[in-house]
Amino acid sequence: MAVVAPLIVLVAIGRIDWAAYASFGAMTSLYGRSEPYRLRARTVSVAAACMLVSLALGLSMAVTGAALPVLVLGLLGVITAGILVASTYGLFPGTPIFFVFAYLVCAQIPTPAAEVVPRLLVGVAAAAFAWLLTMSGWWFRRLAGDRSTDLFKLLPREPLLRPAAVRDPQVWFTIAQNAAGVLLAGALAMLAGIGHPYWAVVSVVAVLPPPRAAHSISRAVHRIVGTVLGVAVTGLVLLPGPSVWVLIAVIAVGQFGAEILIGRHYGAALLFVTPLALTVAHLAGPTAVPALLVDRVVETALGGAVAILIVLAARAVARHGPRHPAA
Repeated sequence: MAVVAPLIVLVAIGRIDWAAYASFGAMTSLYGRSEPYRLRARTVSVAAACMLVSLALGLSMAVTGAALPVLVLGLLGVITAGILVASTYGLFPGTPIFFVFAYLVCAQIPTPAAEVVPRLLVGVAAAAFAWLLTMSGWWFRRLAGDRSTDLFKLLPREPLLRPAAVRDPQVWFTIAQNAAGVLLAGALAMLAGIGHPYWAVVSVVAVLPPPRAAHSISRAVHRIVGTVLGVAVTGLVLLPGPSVWVLIAVIAVGQFGAEILIGRHYGAALLFVTPLALTVAHLAGPTAVPALLVDRVVETALGGAVAILIVLAARAVARHGPRHPAA
């Protein structure tokens, strides 16, 4: 609902080319799941603010035609702030993947100066609508009264507020890993002359774990395999040249599947995340579909390989570093 309603409005006013901004604002609804509403309000508000700041920063890069070094500095800023905020407020997912995705896509879309504010307002409106939808369960539970325990599930997740996260060496180690990974993957993608080099960057951020999480190579493998299968699904949808309504339906199903599966099995979730991401990118800047699909597979493999190298390096550091007794 959070993503479909704004896209329908854009179709009605003839501005489906603004779909990316509505979609990223709607991704606010991916946060706060299974949290009590007193905590969810904080989580969703923080997530919405991060999404909108990332979107606005991407817009500023696009309208000024920022040079590559400036784009890279902006990317490193989004990664650093995203990890610090996620660690401080206990966001799930704990990586800055959606913030990075919003920044990179919006930075790549040609933007005339006169349209910066309208495009930003589309994102703000979509985020506000997503916030209201995400919090609407509170009203339904109040309406149900004593029957709410029978009608609705428990809300057990209570994210911890950790103001000291900014001084946590593990948090800064994760930031350093992400920074090294995106710089290496992005440079390799550009040197190879692959189109859409930001996919390699997004793949690294998606694979690397949040602070204090296990460094697992299987996550990178799931990322690559899941993306290849997701690209196959996307090809079946995009290659026939479907109508805009079919594309909106694909985005809706993709967002739904991503939210259901992202915390259960990463590879399975990518069967939905990949069509979602590619369809949003296709609406934002239509390109030849075969090239889009090939770029996605090649750059995901490249980003996944870089992430595996960083995971192995992190394991080596942990193995040879000082040992502390288990708590």
